[in-house]
Amino acid sequence: MKNIIIIFSILFCLTTYSQTKFFIHHEAETYVSNTKTIAILPLRVDVRLRPRQLKKYTAEQIKEINKSESLNVQSAMYSWFLTREQRGELLVGVQNPSTTNAILKKNGIDIYSTADYTAKELGELLGVETVITGSLKTSKPMSDAGAVGLFLLTGGEFATNTALLNMSFTNTSDNKVVVNYNKKIKRSIGSDTQSVINALMRKISRRMPYTK
Repeated sequence: MKNIIIIFSILFCLTTYSQTKFFIHHEAETYVSNTKTIAILPLRVDVRLRPRQLKKYTAEQIKEINKSESLNVQSAMYSWFLTREQRGELLVGVQNPSTTNAILKKNGIDIYSTADYTAKELGELLGVETVITGSLKTSKPMSDAGAVGLFLLTGGEFATNTALLNMSFTNTSDNKVVVNYNKKIKRSIGSDTQSVINALMRKISRRMPYTK
């Protein structure tokens, strides 16, 4: 019986580990040493509702939910980096998202469609050496208002929130991906955007070359 428990424990650990993928460029330290500032672009967010849940929203409302969550995630990631900066753990500067978004808009770029541009093109406009891009798929909105509203509409159907983050740190001089991180977690109904991002980022904080 004891052996069976051990085997199941090992299988559980392997399953959990398989859900995390981490890539780091072999010259990451060189890239980081040549980086002064990074910019966090709005991640592409996809709130994946079930068919019967989708009936409660129009296509436009779903689109707006995704946009709102995208800005919330961008803000939460910025807060995470600021906390590391205050602790003296960050090796680079981070551009304020309001500045990032304003520059992009002034140059006629849809902040929710930055994937249409190369890291080098975006870096030249933003004046940064690295850009953070990616996507986040969730089973429910993470913002307080969105989550509570959907919780009430669905009769508490969202007991947990599954979040899958795919994030890349790309150098703007040669469009090389320095770090790529893919992680899936499950959070309770009470988890907000900041707690989800903190949980996701905490997993790589010690392996990320941009932090000490």
